[in-house]
Amino acid sequence: MSIRTERVARMLQREIAGLLVTDFSEQLQGVVTVTGTRVTKDLGIVYTYVSVLGDDPKEQQSVFERIEELQPRIRKSLAARIRHQLKKVPEIRFFLDST
Repeated sequence: MSIRTERVARMLQREIAGLLVTDFSEQLQGVVTVTGTRVTKDLGIVYTYVSVLGDDPKEQQSVFERIEELQPRIRKSLAARIRHQLKKVPEIRFFLDST
């Protein structure tokens, strides 16, 4: 990865994590952390790895599915936060990090 993509990935990780904690925590019904992000070279897609705290795998999966349902709203909120830093808001793809 280039320096630019690494910097954008870190910034997006901070912003998405902040959104999940502040704006969407009530809707998720669980503790979610963003463990990592990866951005494509054209900055069009951000791959976001999230971890859901809890012992029950079914509960973790249901919280993750809720995150995927909220993806358009998360992207819209992200656009409001980063509108002066990036020309185009990347598409967000979530992956469950079970490690």
